[in-house]
Amino acid sequence: MAECFAIEVALALPERQWLLSLQVEEGATVEQAVLASGLLEQLPPEQREGYRVGIFGKLVVKPGERRLAEGDRVEIYRPLLADPKESRKRRAEEARLKAGL
Repeated sequence: MAECFAIEVALALPERQWLLSLQVEEGATVEQAVLASGLLEQLPPEQREGYRVGIFGKLVVKPGERRLAEGDRVEIYRPLLADPKESRKRRAEEARLKAGL
């Protein structure tokens, strides 16, 4: 019988956040943990395919291959609503206009 260990799976939406503790078997993948958490059901249907995921803020490129370690926090990422670069440019322009430059 395979050993089990604890991990966490997190999802943050603008209106609500989840942090679930799960027990997974040794050799479990990031993808298996995401599916076992059931948190994908909280995303709109169009965002469930091609979701992105990371461990402690570091993107996991191949979730079906990346094995988990005890204590890992798997984070399900939702698509950004705005491009961060464009948002910074817009704020800088607004600040420049306010300052009268």
